[in-house]
Amino acid sequence: MAKVYIVYYSMYGHVEKLAHEIKKGVESVEGVEAKLCQVPETLSDEVLAKMGAPGRSDVAVISPNELTEADGIIFGFPTRFGMMAAQFKAFFDATGGLWKAQALAGKPAGIFFSTGSQGGGQETTALTAVTQLTHHGMLFVPIGYTFGGGMFEMEKVKGGSPYGAGTYAGDGTRQPSEIELGQAFHQGKYFAGITKKLKQAV
Repeated sequence: MAKVYIVYYSMYGHVEKLAHEIKKGVESVEGVEAKLCQVPETLSDEVLAKMGAPGRSDVAVISPNELTEADGIIFGFPTRFGMMAAQFKAFFDATGGLWKAQALAGKPAGIFFSTGSQGGGQETTALTAVTQLTHHGMLFVPIGYTFGGGMFEMEKVKGGSPYGAGTYAGDGTRQPSEIELGQAFHQGKYFAGITKKLKQAV
């Protein structure tokens, strides 16, 4: 079985909803199993409460070294000022040992994200995240335009891009739409297929 880890940070639950849909997509591919993991929180419960963040789900928290167990990894995070949230950056910053050993080199990697608005960083977040993957020697797997007509939706607000699935949170009350969830499922299925092929080729 090929193993795909879906590693994410979600303060208000938007990224987590996409993560669950991506997991469904991964598991729709025979011979591939998926695992959901959260990165550690860096803020105190007091600060999170002041920010109105709900409690975290019971999804297991992952340590950097556990990344080596996966055959492919999809990383998900909300945007802060046009790039990934500090919590996820802190997680990547803790992978120095893996970088030194190039322990993640050659593994396929994907990304998905959430922003507050249409100009909030749907593409800048993806572009700045790719630098993390590059230094690790990972193989970035974008979805391109494989989602078909859904990539050209103009009548409804839709997050995501050729880089990966995405959603808009607005003021926090907006939840991922049906088409955004559909794109997340597609990303999981597409990524799982590529991970499976790479594993079989080794």
